[in-house]
Parts: sequence; C-alpha cells; structure tokens
Amino acid sequence: MSCADIISTVEFNHTGELLATGDKGGRVVIFQREPECKNEPCSQGEYNVYSTFQSHEPEFDYLKSLEIEEKINKIKWLPQQNAAHSLLSTNDKTIKLWKISERDKRPEGYNLKDEEGKMKDLSTVTSLQVPVLKPMDLMVEVSPRRIFSNGHMYHVNSISVNSDCETYMSADDLRINLWHLAITDRSFNIVDIKPANMEDLTEVITAAEFHPYHCNLFVYSSSKGSLRLCDMRASALCDKHCKLYEEPEDPSNRSFFSEIISSVSDVKFSHSGRYMLTRDYLTVKVWDLNMETKPIETYQVHDYLRSKLCSLYENDCIFDKFECAWNGSDSVIMTGAYNNFFRMFDRNTKRDVTLEASRESSKPRAVLKPRRVCIGGKRRKDDISVDSLDFTKKILHTAWHPTENIIAIAATNNLYIFQDKVNSDMH
Repeated sequence: MSCADIISTVEFNHTGELLATGDKGGRVVIFQREPECKNEPCSQGEYNVYSTFQSHEPEFDYLKSLEIEEKINKIKWLPQQNAAHSLLSTNDKTIKLWKISERDKRPEGYNLKDEEGKMKDLSTVTSLQVPVLKPMDLMVEVSPRRIFSNGHMYHVNSISVNSDCETYMSADDLRINLWHLAITDRSFNIVDIKPANMEDLTEVITAAEFHPYHCNLFVYSSSKGSLRLCDMRASALCDKHCKLYEEPEDPSNRSFFSEIISSVSDVKFSHSGRYMLTRDYLTVKVWDLNMETKPIETYQVHDYLRSKLCSLYENDCIFDKFECAWNGSDSVIMTGAYNNFFRMFDRNTKRDVTLEASRESSKPRAVLKPRRVCIGGKRRKDDISVDSLDFTKKILHTAWHPTENIIAIAATNNLYIFQDKVNSDMH
C-alpha cells in the first residue's frame, strides 16, 4: 500500500446517490449507487466507481520554502442545480470547484471540420449540412470550474457550503473566510483569532460548519474543547460569538493530557438544526443550541484508553482527529476508533455497539458482529484485550447516507460501505 492511497475524506452528496472519497495522493474517486434490480434483490443499490480524477498536485511555496501536500483534506458537494453535479475539494491551501457531467451523445456532420476535427479546405465545401447528435458510450466528464487560492496562511481544515447555495466558508487554524462561489480572487475574513503576538496564542480553530438552514449562523470548534456559534447578521467580523458552549472541567480528572484530549476534532449540526455533535479524543457529545453550559449527552468512545494516554502521546496517536456523523433522523450517531473499530450510539435506547470494518465483514450478506474490548480480568471468547489493539488501524473518516441506513467507513486505504438490509435496531 502506498501512502498516497490512504483515504483522507468521505462525503455523500445530498441525495446519497453519489459518494466521494479523497486521498493523500490528491485524487478524488466518485462512486455511484446502482439502480436496484427487480429480479436480484441482493444487488440492491451497490456503489460502483463512477469517476476518478486528480484534484490536487503537490506544490511548492517559494516565498516560504514550503512544500504543499496534494492530500485532499475535505470534500463538500453542492446542492444539485441541473443535470451536472458540483463539488468543492481542498488541500491545505487551495480550494477547487469541480463540475461532473455525463455525455452520451456526440455531434457529427460539421460543415467546416472533418470527422477528425481538422479544418476542411473551404473550396471543397459546396453545400451546408445540419450537424446531428449521435448516441455514444456514456462518458463522465470532470472539469475544473474555479480555483480559490491565496485565501489562507495556515492549513485549511474545513470547508462548508452555506444553505443559500451561493457562498461557502473555509477555516484554517486561526481564520475563517467566506467566499462567493462565483468569485475566486477575494474572500471575506469572518473570524480572526490570530493574536498580535503569536506567543500569546492559546487555542486554534479545529473545525467549522454552517447551520443547515439558517444561512447567517455557523459554528466553529477549538483545541480548548469549546464551540462558538456566530451570527453573521450581528457583525461583519464574527470575533464576538453570540454563544459559547463549554463544559467546565472536573478538577479531579485534571492531568497532563487534559487539554490535548479535550480538543474538538469535529463538529456537525444535526439535520434538524437543533443539536450539534462534537468529537474529542475519548468522547462524542451532543449539544443543544439552547444550552451553553454543558452537553445534553456524552458518550464514551473508548474509555479503556484513559490509562494508555502516556503511550498514545509517545506514538502521536493522541493527536488523531476522528470525525463523527449523524444518521438521517438524528437518532443514532457514529464515530471511529482504533483497530478498525467504529462505534454507534442510539440516542433513544442509549444502547451502543462496537463494529469492525474488515474484509470478512464486507462480504455480501455478511452480518456485522458486535465486538467487545476488555480490560484485564475475565474475557469472553470473542473479546479483544485492550493491550492487543492495533493503533495503526484507525477509522478517522466516516459518512452516513442522508436518508437511508447506509454508512461509508474509510479504514486506511480501504473504503467499506455497509447497509442495513433488514431494519435492525442499530446496524
């Protein structure tokens, strides 16, 4: 496996018919869901490769003597306006807008060109003919529409398309910019937390997202574990948030690692727009937009790692940035863990399950078996000991189909798509 093949982002489009992945090599692969066959129920809506293209190339910033990786940090689909699809992809510095369209007809019978496309000798053209469209094999064409560059000094960690379908924002460690999709040469800086003296820097922006239907609201998370909700109607520069969500730290749990593990690696609005889901190193939390003092729900993702923080710090795993996702009805949440495990929490029944993304579990008709991690003491047959977990196998990127129980799991260089054939409780 080459490092370039490692998947770095996964994103369903608004209907769930298309699924895009980006990788460290700067490539975007789009999968399309096959229509369901009436006579073969088993081939129900499988995802097959639809198009692959090189989105970003490695660059070099000569002014700063910095190499800029081609790795795709995030992909965001735009709501579909016509027959073509559009998506934004970004690496550390440059955001690109791509158009994906289909062609199944080609024009034939030009007056001034021959079939190869060469210009004819005009003296031989004696009559005019009407070009006709002839059917051809389906071709998926991907074309770059716009390139948004020079907007960021630091690494872009998030992009989010606004519900007005005209603007989007991009966030780096210290600033958030608002762009118009039609204008590439300027953006508006809407958040700037860069201190006058960089030695006074105490936190960085880790993720940012627009509210699903209030186009004036957005949230951003920080490395200190807080969330700030901002209202663009209040002022052009949203340095003064309108709400700050923070959970006071329990002094009895204070340790050297407290600040590192409280850093929020992902924030997602619920589909309803009422809640926010955040992921830090050990937990996922659900926040109510109307309650700033503490989350309404906290779920332990892998509490058994609390005693292992020292070695996780030494091997740098403690800095891993896990993502989180809501299901279509906001009733179940999902996030990744180590050993190719991912976790699901049912908000209604409070049940949770650990599942494994592996070759065995991805065979057709395979049923995902719940896994358990045990700490010392008695072990059941299928339990795995916390000491034998593989920390190189980590599920950082996950996505949930907008309406159905279909999930996409990126496990290093493999993409797993699991779907609920029968309506079981969780998986």
